[in-house]
Amino acid sequence: MTPPQGNPTPVPVTLHMDARLRAEAAIEPDPVPSGVPSKDTQIIAIYGKGGIGKSFTLANLSYMMAQQGKKVLLIGCDPKSDTTSLLFGGRACPTIIETSSKKKLAGEEVEIGDVCFKRDGVYAMELGGPEVGRGCGGRGIIHGFELMEKLGFHEWDFDYVLLDFLGDVVCGGFGLPIARDMCQKVIVVGSNDLQSLYVANNVCSAVEYFRKLGGNVGVAGMVINKDDGTGEARAFAEAAEIQVLAAIPAHEDIRRKSANYQIIGTPESEWAPLFEELSTNVAEAPPRQPNTLSQDQLLGLFSGEEVGRGVVLDPATPADMRGKTVIDKPSLEVIYDAV
Repeated sequence: MTPPQGNPTPVPVTLHMDARLRAEAAIEPDPVPSGVPSKDTQIIAIYGKGGIGKSFTLANLSYMMAQQGKKVLLIGCDPKSDTTSLLFGGRACPTIIETSSKKKLAGEEVEIGDVCFKRDGVYAMELGGPEVGRGCGGRGIIHGFELMEKLGFHEWDFDYVLLDFLGDVVCGGFGLPIARDMCQKVIVVGSNDLQSLYVANNVCSAVEYFRKLGGNVGVAGMVINKDDGTGEARAFAEAAEIQVLAAIPAHEDIRRKSANYQIIGTPESEWAPLFEELSTNVAEAPPRQPNTLSQDQLLGLFSGEEVGRGVVLDPATPADMRGKTVIDKPSLEVIYDAV
């Protein structure tokens, strides 16, 4: 039967889709770049115990680098999202993960200006993470890097990209740069205390492990923060066979200005020589395979009074655990003789 005029036979939706797919497949891909890259970007991951001063160190380091004419990107990879607070005078920087979620709900795309901000030549952003008890921080880091790749991370043009990571590299998300060769070198921040050196040693252990599997990431060195001159951090660096890039003293002026969100890594500051030296060492220090210390070797860096050496491990008994007399009962297990 001939259909009435003015009411054409509808074309199946699948035909429209097939035509679009064929047209898209017919487009030739862009040629692979064959020229020599104009610039090599150093991607450096910084690790350390929470509260040891990574964000303080990186904010001042990145500021000094920018003042020296370098193009620097500082990325906070800690769920606390406080890496950029000092750089921006205490103001919170919108995180990539939170911004992406809000934009997605609104049906919008994330733009670089939504998540990346600058101050005096330093570019900075925060990956962010889930709220407390609502997700895995390490998985949030992985998701944040996926979003950065969509924003063109591999096409960005910087001299240095500094990644501020939590020291817990046991988690795959926080160990991402080491495990997947996403950076060229690692820097650890520590102090003259056992816990920060324990974390630094864990980072060295992760680097050593992945290098044995064929990885290329190495440890460039250690920044000693809040250095009181007791020497344990320097002793660790020597034992781990890594370089001390700088020692930031435990000074009241530094503590006070940091608490007030003031940058001290400026050319006119009295601390300028310290951060100029750190900037040079960070740029030039080669990535090395570290020597991981055992727990006893770590303890050996400290005096016996401080770490409680001489304590004996006294095994517990079933009676200790139950709080009453334990009667040994014969086993009911049947044991068959071998034929």
